[in-house]
Amino acid sequence: MTSEKTCLVIGAGDDTGAAIARAFAAEGLTVCLVRRDRHADKLEALAQSIRDTGGKAVAMPADARDEEAMVALVEQIESGIGPLEVAVFNIGANVHFKIGETTARVYRKVWEMACFAGFLMGREVAQRMETRERGTIIFTGATASMRGSAGFSAFAGAKFALRALAQSMARELAPKNIHVAHVVIDGAIDSNFIRDNLADVDDLRARDALLNPDHIAANYVMLHNQPRTAWTHELDLRPWREKW
Repeated sequence: MTSEKTCLVIGAGDDTGAAIARAFAAEGLTVCLVRRDRHADKLEALAQSIRDTGGKAVAMPADARDEEAMVALVEQIESGIGPLEVAVFNIGANVHFKIGETTARVYRKVWEMACFAGFLMGREVAQRMETRERGTIIFTGATASMRGSAGFSAFAGAKFALRALAQSMARELAPKNIHVAHVVIDGAIDSNFIRDNLADVDDLRARDALLNPDHIAANYVMLHNQPRTAWTHELDLRPWREKW
């Protein structure tokens, strides 16, 4: 194993995931970026953009729902790149279906993406962090982590479960000097999805009514850098105008 300290970002997408990766790269960590194989080109482009600005990044396409793939991924990082100091689970899987239109396949797939994959990442990195008695594990939650809204049975079910996983892990791992945090992203993010689907996005941005991915990422770095005398387990982030 090399001496490079690493940060794993599962769900290194175009907006929030990319911002999180850039933020930890700026902290001097080698960021290991994970998205599904069909996004391999975008993943490599993100890694290259980080390297172009002096950071260290490796694109590692994989299906986070695949147990064998996750076991192999963490082993590859630990043995070939460096010890994991930070692991971030940032898969969204936000879908909207009426309950009568929610198929078993949809419900299962959303759970696999937004919860089961988080368990796989958490289990694998925790085993390595425990041996060193240090590390940070961060799970990205959502409004659906706290309440199930109409039409979001699959998404809320998965996010509720992910929150429970984070709580359980935090209680088990904190005495071993491993900081586990759950971040509730409560509001619309200034992202490609929002820009494509909201007509008034420019006005919302001008009024600071959207979550800025870079500002979200800064909070993730803050959680990692917190002294262990005052750890945060759950942090909720929302724009100042968001109702809650």
